[in-house]
Amino acid sequence: MSVAVRHVPSVPPHTDNPLDTYDLPMGESINIRPAGVGDVEDIERIVTAAYEGYVDRIGRAPAPMTVDYAALVATTDDVAVAVVADTVVGVLVTEARGDHLWIDNVAVAPGSQGRGIGRELLSRADTRARALGFAETRLHTNAAMTENVSLYPRLGYVETGRRNQDGFDRVYFVKDLL
Repeated sequence: MSVAVRHVPSVPPHTDNPLDTYDLPMGESINIRPAGVGDVEDIERIVTAAYEGYVDRIGRAPAPMTVDYAALVATTDDVAVAVVADTVVGVLVTEARGDHLWIDNVAVAPGSQGRGIGRELLSRADTRARALGFAETRLHTNAAMTENVSLYPRLGYVETGRRNQDGFDRVYFVKDLL
């Protein structure tokens, strides 16, 4: 089942807040739905395009680029895709863990970034967390992904620590949903 999240109005491109720069054509909406097997190729394309620019910064492929998305989509309901005008433009991977919802990956196709799609995917994670009875979402990003490190606090996340895990320098965040 596909759920229309909201209509995103066109906004003039000269705004001071990068979170307010939408570029969706008037009348288009972001639909977020569970991923299906037929979405795997799009998911892999989006993840590769979204993360390939970080390979040099990190010194190797970021963790999301090494995931077997075909197996993940086939075995869980933890993957959702964002669709605009019948095109998959974003992906969200979550996992219920103990007392919180873990956001394992949120990626938006580079040509669709800055349009509110990533924010809608994160909002979907918040909604899912609440539906599962969780009071918080958690995630991490690579310290070399400085854009993400500065973005998450503007979306309500609080940095909780930094550590090296699996050879990656990670920055951990939590968002209180209460």
